[in-house]
Amino acid sequence: MRWLFRSLPPPRTGNPGRLRFTLAQCVPFALGLAVLVIELTPAHFIYTGPLLTAIPALAAVTLGPKGTLSAAALALAISTTTATYNQAWGTLQVYTNFFALALVTVAGFIMSRAVQARKKDELDQVRRIAVAAQDVILRPVPARLGPVRAASMCLAAGTGAQVGGDLYEAVQTPYGVRMIVGDVRGKGLTAIRAVAVALGSFRQVAHYEDDLVEVMDLCSAALRREAAVPGAYDQEVRMEGFTTALIAQVSDEAVVHLVNRGHPPPLLLHQGRAQALMPASPLPPLGLEDLIDGPPEKPESHPFVPGDRLLLYTDGVIEARNRDNDFFPLAEAMEAAPALAPPEFLDQLHQQLLRHTEGPLADDVAMILVERLE
Repeated sequence: MRWLFRSLPPPRTGNPGRLRFTLAQCVPFALGLAVLVIELTPAHFIYTGPLLTAIPALAAVTLGPKGTLSAAALALAISTTTATYNQAWGTLQVYTNFFALALVTVAGFIMSRAVQARKKDELDQVRRIAVAAQDVILRPVPARLGPVRAASMCLAAGTGAQVGGDLYEAVQTPYGVRMIVGDVRGKGLTAIRAVAVALGSFRQVAHYEDDLVEVMDLCSAALRREAAVPGAYDQEVRMEGFTTALIAQVSDEAVVHLVNRGHPPPLLLHQGRAQALMPASPLPPLGLEDLIDGPPEKPESHPFVPGDRLLLYTDGVIEARNRDNDFFPLAEAMEAAPALAPPEFLDQLHQQLLRHTEGPLADDVAMILVERLE
């Protein structure tokens, strides 16, 4: 369900900082165009050497090493063209311009490389800290929980320094094995705070509340209380924040009970065929309770017999795209490896995701796989 909300993003105001940075990136090329106009018109008596030299220097500030070389190549092409057009070859002015251009290009390239390396080190450090904070909150699930074998995996996206809001947990309770998978809208510390609140509430109430719908409602209430704390979240998060969540319960009965609040449906592998357990009555995510009409729904039940597998995941799995913009075929991947143990299956699924995207993941991924035992 979350992809439906993503298809209608809230209106956003312009970002003046981003606009100014984009304009700054265009300055070297605009300057090159201005030099070309001056040199190819009657105004060519104006000395444009300093303007050409400034092109790679300005590019080094905003365009990085490759952009600096591209800007220098542009300046060199302009200088060669204008010298030929004005028949200025052999003059001291032309060779002075070439020397100054080469000197500034080398200095700008070295400076740009140093700045890029420092920013990369800072980004890596921030990301390590963020991932460490996420690892503290998201612990691996036990390999054996009551009547199921289990495995979990959390993969951070390969871009940016902010971790996402994916969450998961599986606990053994008096009512059976209870699992939750969810996704908080947003990234960074705000998302991590919401993940900690949702998981803390689930880990507490899952052991004492027999009604699965009530467990979900109490997690939602905990998120609302946290959002109401002054200064905890900014205005945009309070007004537009939501969390998709799915809670599953596996007991001694040969069924699985589900409560789905706007989350991608889990996949059930039965006799080698994967089926999405779509909710009969779709419900909105946590934080959008105003959209619910009538009394709370009861948990939905589906057969879950020995040998069956259940995969709970976040939308980073099914929304992973390849270069042709095709989504990752999760059902086919699940059907292709029915004999692998849960940890090995998740490892293989990780490799298939990387091969499908042909590079780093664009969004964080969280998964829990459970297999019903005899």
